[in-house]
Amino acid sequence: MSDQSTDSPRDNHIDFSMVLASAVHDMKNSLGMLLNSLDELRADHADSMGESSRFNTLQYEAERMHNDLVQLLGIYRLGENNLSAHIEEHFVPDFLSDHLARHTPLLEGLGLEYSVEADDINGFFDDDLLTGVLNNTINNAIRYTKSRIRLTAGEKDGYLVIGVEDDGEGYPETMQHNGTPNFKSLDFKSGSTSLGLFFASSVARLHSEGERTGSIRLHNGGSLGGGVFEIWLP
Repeated sequence: MSDQSTDSPRDNHIDFSMVLASAVHDMKNSLGMLLNSLDELRADHADSMGESSRFNTLQYEAERMHNDLVQLLGIYRLGENNLSAHIEEHFVPDFLSDHLARHTPLLEGLGLEYSVEADDINGFFDDDLLTGVLNNTINNAIRYTKSRIRLTAGEKDGYLVIGVEDDGEGYPETMQHNGTPNFKSLDFKSGSTSLGLFFASSVARLHSEGERTGSIRLHNGGSLGGGVFEIWLP
């Protein structure tokens, strides 16, 4: 009698969450390489591509997809209890200026004004996690602004407050809040899942000091009169 396989269905079980996370990681890396190539292409053909609406749209959408994948990986790691903040000291004006420089080619290609108004202060935060938050927030500001974007930073009530402002129509009343959106309330049918806000609030909460915990705040107004995103870090 020939041997027959005794493998049970459990033995052939595939961890689809792990498979998806691996695929997302690969796509994120590929998009990162694509974005680097687009930056190089823009630099090499600045006269012809700098003001090309199709090229700017391509770079914007690639950046948006890359941000989404970064957030998905972060949320997956959060769900696996494998996401933590590695806190280091940073000089905030330099951090924001260096960060905004990454977006400068696209901002200039779109004809948008941009600036940094930050107090000369140091902050303690995970720069990789905060970079993920700011990338998504700046990308949203680019989408909704009319002509101007500003990064701000200062100390309020013992917190480091980093903000992204624009001169667009602002956040709808249903989105203005302090604290953390509930992941279960995200609406995938509406096309606006607030996934970025959930990721941002999760990153903020990973920053804590004693009984104080980070949070995000959305409101309208600010120096440009449009939407204002703030992340408060203790």
